[in-house]
Amino acid sequence: MNIDLADVTLHVDETLDSDGLADLENAFRSREGVVSVHVDKKRPHLFVLEYNPQMVNSKDLLSITQFQGLHAELIGL
Repeated sequence: MNIDLADVTLHVDETLDSDGLADLENAFRSREGVVSVHVDKKRPHLFVLEYNPQMVNSKDLLSITQFQGLHAELIGL
């Protein structure tokens, strides 16, 4: 079975502490279709997400930040 994957980078406007980062990372990971979540500790406001576009889209991923009470932008597709 061949699955096409897509990547997107999200910029989170707020500065998150380690608990906030973990909560947001877990929220992304729990979304069906998300394959991986990467946060660079030197740039904790950037989240690189790999996902299956047949199951979830970038706007769905962006909305996860809003449900967490945060503000973010898509900066890479």
